[in-house]
Amino acid sequence: MLLEAISSALLGLALAWVATSRLPHRLPARPLVLSTGVAGSLFGAFVTHSALETASLLLILAGAVTVSAASLSLLLRPAARLRRRSAPA
Repeated sequence: MLLEAISSALLGLALAWVATSRLPHRLPARPLVLSTGVAGSLFGAFVTHSALETASLLLILAGAVTVSAASLSLLLRPAARLRRRSAPA
């Protein structure tokens, strides 16, 4: 179980780091994103391990990455668009 926790935390940290390097303009401060990635992956590993007690490590890590990605997606800001003026009525 310790291996699952360490592995999922490292995967969450890696996923959050990739997100901050690819989408820095759409995410808040880096420490918030990194901690959200780690916390999401640890929670995902906990939920997956609780639901599937005898599951393999790869299945638990897949659940951890899924929950971490979902948590990180909640931090995304909308992309800036060009504002068009509407025609006067």
